[in-house]
Amino acid sequence: MSFLKAEWRKLAFANYVIDKEILQKYVPVGTEIDTWEGKCYVSLVGFMFVNTRVLGLKIPFHVNFEEVNLRFYVKRKEGNSYKRGVVFIKEIVPKPAITFVANTLYKEKYETMPMRHLWAEKDENRQIEYHWKHKTKWNSFKLKTALESVEISEGSETEFITEHYWGYAKASESFSNEYEVTHPKWKCYPIQEYQIDVDFGALYGNEFSILNDLEPTSVMLAEGSEITVENKRRISF
Repeated sequence: MSFLKAEWRKLAFANYVIDKEILQKYVPVGTEIDTWEGKCYVSLVGFMFVNTRVLGLKIPFHVNFEEVNLRFYVKRKEGNSYKRGVVFIKEIVPKPAITFVANTLYKEKYETMPMRHLWAEKDENRQIEYHWKHKTKWNSFKLKTALESVEISEGSETEFITEHYWGYAKASESFSNEYEVTHPKWKCYPIQEYQIDVDFGALYGNEFSILNDLEPTSVMLAEGSEITVENKRRISF
């Protein structure tokens, strides 16, 4: 049985190209940074968990909720092929029980904050907003997109960002946790405009304050789908 089943919906991505040296201390043992066309990416991602079930059960008040995370991309060689995955700098959710379970069982970096979102469909566009409060500041990521979704092109930057199917967490200097995330290939909505108001340094550490003044290389909105998060396994070296 999968550890978690849910839908991830309306995934907003802001992707930044940064120096990979900034991320080296976060790389789980057994993995290496994954790049696209030689560029190292970190992504701000906001989305909704919908219809969430843990070990097949819906937990009251923990079925639908927001998440915002900052993540980067790694790969792990197994045999003659690579598993492509993500590592989270921090995952923000509005429910403390989610933070406790994820941090305890998966050694992730969850933190609980007040959150809210807005989804609105108008005649000419789709409006998606995610907001989260750190101390006294409300951070936000807002998008306006076309109403209709389109296929993601093979070999594109969008495919690279969305097609990573493994999660890795640095549990110690000698072992990592690995877990599989399953979902079909997503569609995305063409972006019309966006607005990002985030204090990256305060949220994620001083090394990420450079993102405060950096324009994202790309912004995208994926529709999402049903997903599963499988049980973890330990990788030791």
